[in-house]
Amino acid sequence: MHRSLILGALAALSPLSCALAQVQGGTSEPVETVVVTAQRLANARNGIQTQTGASTYTITSEDIDIEPGGQNTLLNQVILQAPGAAQDSFGQLHIRGEHNGLQYRLNGIIIPEGISVFGQTLDPRLADSVKLIDGALPAEYGDRTAGIIDVQTKTGLFEPGGDIGVYGGSHGQIAPSFDYGGSSGGFNYFVSGDYTTDTLGIESPDGSVDPLHDRTKQWHGFAFLQDILDQNSSVTAILGTSNDMFEIPNLRGLEPIGLDGINGLGPNGVLQVNGQSTFLSNDLDERQRELTHYAILSYLRSQGPVDFQISAFGRYSSLYYTPGGGVGDLLYDGIAQTAYKRDEAYGLQAEAAWHAGESHTVRFGVVYQADDLVSDTSSVVLPVDGSGNQTSDVPLTILDDGTKHAWSYGVYVQDEWKLFPTLTVNYGLRSDQFQAFDAENQISPRLNMVWTPNDTTTVHAGFARYFSPPPIELVGTTDIALFDGTTAQASHTDDTPKAERADYYDIGVSQKLGDQVTLGLDSFYKSSHDMIDEGQFGAPIILTPFNYLTGRQYGLELTGTYSQGDFSSYANAAYERADGRDIVSSQFQFDPGDLAYIADHFIPLDHQQIVTVSAGASYLWLGTRFSTDLIYGSGLRKDGATPNGDHVPGYVQVNLGISRTFNLWDSKGLTARFDVINLFDEKYEIRDGTGVGVGAPQFGPRRGFFVGLSKAL
Repeated sequence: MHRSLILGALAALSPLSCALAQVQGGTSEPVETVVVTAQRLANARNGIQTQTGASTYTITSEDIDIEPGGQNTLLNQVILQAPGAAQDSFGQLHIRGEHNGLQYRLNGIIIPEGISVFGQTLDPRLADSVKLIDGALPAEYGDRTAGIIDVQTKTGLFEPGGDIGVYGGSHGQIAPSFDYGGSSGGFNYFVSGDYTTDTLGIESPDGSVDPLHDRTKQWHGFAFLQDILDQNSSVTAILGTSNDMFEIPNLRGLEPIGLDGINGLGPNGVLQVNGQSTFLSNDLDERQRELTHYAILSYLRSQGPVDFQISAFGRYSSLYYTPGGGVGDLLYDGIAQTAYKRDEAYGLQAEAAWHAGESHTVRFGVVYQADDLVSDTSSVVLPVDGSGNQTSDVPLTILDDGTKHAWSYGVYVQDEWKLFPTLTVNYGLRSDQFQAFDAENQISPRLNMVWTPNDTTTVHAGFARYFSPPPIELVGTTDIALFDGTTAQASHTDDTPKAERADYYDIGVSQKLGDQVTLGLDSFYKSSHDMIDEGQFGAPIILTPFNYLTGRQYGLELTGTYSQGDFSSYANAAYERADGRDIVSSQFQFDPGDLAYIADHFIPLDHQQIVTVSAGASYLWLGTRFSTDLIYGSGLRKDGATPNGDHVPGYVQVNLGISRTFNLWDSKGLTARFDVINLFDEKYEIRDGTGVGVGAPQFGPRRGFFVGLSKAL
């Protein structure tokens, strides 16, 4: 399927929507009828996709509101409160020892991956709930399987009204925002927008309170529009945009040093550019801009035993990196690169559920996606001879531009079979194929079961065969031969990344103890061939995928919640191991000594964190909400006696929040909040700049004080 067919589907739905909307507008359906219809259709939509046998952790909008920072928190910080989620630099997070591999969905509809690294395209204020679905996934989930982040959006029908406010404080942060939803007849909507600027756009490279050259400006917008056409169907449109600009922070007080394998012409063996061999690191001026726009149009129908939804989606994503004057990058790294990457993705997601009697629900569907990729780079380098000696201080410019059309599809069928009142089995098959920088396919069986021996105990187990193509938008198109005889030359091969193929096993139990306490235990094991990892190589903050020939990940997760009256709390702890052996793609990015060692030895993956803990508590006292949360990490990997052979020190970050809603002078819903992030000002490393695929050091945020004021609309 090509883009013209997608646009044709959108055009076909548009007049249908308008015509039926006019019919709806001519009626006078009671509000209660519309609400009941909307809820029934929402239940049907959710029932098309199943999480039977998977591990699902749900964070509601109320949970987000009461946490320190509330809706002003970034989405990745919200997800860090889920079990098995480890913090990394550039806003990344890792689920169960996976590098990335996260699939984002809005109301069950896939948003194709973007190129952005720092930006947070999805804002928590648009979320009615956020689900993390992982483990052995049912057959409707493919491609990115480390975890499904499914955001159920707010609507104007169930939650009319909104807020306007401003939030800010430390690091020069100013963050105005608004959201509002409403309805008229069968039509309802929800819109939100925010702007943020501060001087901590990216993690500090030196742990200072005021990192140098770290200003960010970010704009985000979102719209949900839904028309209830009749008692059995609806049309929904979702639109979103994100425009994020970052300065890349500088380490202070450094001067260039000699590069491995390069003999400079300047003093102390450093490189020389047009007679210059010194450049204070304070004066580097690297910047990055990330744009993301996305749109979804869905038609849902529920009638009799069949529910189905057809959705067309599209996403534009671009990244533009500039090295400033470029002399500094060239002296420090041997290359100063201006990089532009763009990915236009579009596709179709069609899924259905057939309720074939009381014991069987048959689900089936297809997802098709195409990507048009553009990669333009202009690299300034210096010439060297065969021994690595710089032969001239006059820079050379190398252009390396490329385009690519890629596509993929997945087809699945599965049957949810209720064998007994206490035992449900979900079994199915999935077929995936993609064509990009190579072409691969796989048929994957899935099997899940849920056993509920009584009202308080739930046991789940599952097996999934996974097929995960490399993130197409990130696969490098560099022709490494262009850089022969320069300071950016490669010393070995550059095989194309391949799809990861894996067997995944998961078993867990959840136990309620009365009405206040719920406990959970989950275990998993994954064995992979061509396991996908990602690294940040060079100055542009663009992740590059590569494969380990074999990989393994396994671990345990503990969860617990307690709620009593106005007090609620939760705690999650995870233990995990993640190892890989033999790097078999993108080899030119790595140190030859590391490659040789890893070829014969399993090493911990750079994003392995053996122990991860998250916890939080909230108490409403005389109208004032007090809340706290924390994250603990035993530390990501760094180089030791072997690649990734050690880890950075463990850390605890504790946050505190206080909020209260006032009703003054007939002005309802005036909410004030005060938050302290990193209450005890713990100075901790996320990365130390070493490790396989690690490019630079980063530290967690230092203590910050923030205040906010919002008014209900």
